[in-house]
Amino acid sequence: MSRMGHSGEAQSVKESAAQAAESVREMGQQARDAATEKFDKLRDQASDYYQQGRERAREWEQNLEEYVQEQPIKSLLIAAGVGMLLGFLWRRR
Repeated sequence: MSRMGHSGEAQSVKESAAQAAESVREMGQQARDAATEKFDKLRDQASDYYQQGRERAREWEQNLEEYVQEQPIKSLLIAAGVGMLLGFLWRRR
């Protein structure tokens, strides 16, 4: 083979290597994009769950306040009973 033949083959190998490198870069970028999208979606879901939890806690707090205002003596007796139970359990240790 002539020098031109080897030079042409070398150029072809270089081009193939460059194309392979570009393909790897593109796949890496696609993987990063997919991971970023998944992370953003999970973060948004976590934020939604957190917000729902806060709303539920506020509802429970309001319901408890209403119950205590409507039934103050009963609420006091329940709280005293729970306190005694916890004290009894704590002493048993």
